[in-house]
Amino acid sequence: MATATEILQVLDACCDAYKFPMLDNGYVYLAATRLSLFRSSSDWALVIEVFGFSPRGGLPDLNVSTFASTLTDRKRPTDYVSIEAFENYLRNNPHNESRSFFPLDEGSWQDSETLELVSATPDTNPVLRGREQRLPSRSEYVRHGIELADPDAVHVYEYCRYLAAVARDEVLATLSERRASVAPALEQLLVLDDWHHPNLVDDEWPSEVESFQQLARVLETGDVGAYRPTVPGNTHWKHWPDGGTL
Repeated sequence: MATATEILQVLDACCDAYKFPMLDNGYVYLAATRLSLFRSSSDWALVIEVFGFSPRGGLPDLNVSTFASTLTDRKRPTDYVSIEAFENYLRNNPHNESRSFFPLDEGSWQDSETLELVSATPDTNPVLRGREQRLPSRSEYVRHGIELADPDAVHVYEYCRYLAAVARDEVLATLSERRASVAPALEQLLVLDDWHHPNLVDDEWPSEVESFQQLARVLETGDVGAYRPTVPGNTHWKHWPDGGTL
């Protein structure tokens, strides 16, 4: 089993390579996050889920980033234009993998001319994980702490944040999605809905943050009691106002 120091070195290296989740990513409006730890006697994995909306993407998505000593079900040589490109992928991503999922179906709930807006007159309601969701009134957004930016329209990212408040488990990963790149032999140790995430914009890496120092210790030892944070969590979208603003 790797030491906590070695695990933190992997996470820091992924930050250096821009592969570690940035919660104030200028291209993504953050809505919900979750972190999970997995471990066996010889291997470890840390998974971070980020649900949000990128106007460039068109449809809200869930990104699942896995950092691990050993990854499973990786991309195949046929996914690349050449064997050299495949080998570069493996060489440049030895301990990290990213998967995207789409909890919300496409539909008329998004404005046909401006996908960044929720349609004022949709033919159908949004469908989340196979279940129809009604569109809330403006007052329901306010009730959940979401101040609408436009008096005449609702943005898709605002609806995502509403869903994160009322249907959190549905917008975040299923167990199979969470384990998409985690070796089957690893057992889930810990799941966090809130933690102190490093501010990558300010060059704050995981090894410098108490929460990740303790999480690395949990992965090394298997002792969940090693996670005793004294710094408040900061993963709620309100802590990252610059997300999605580019």
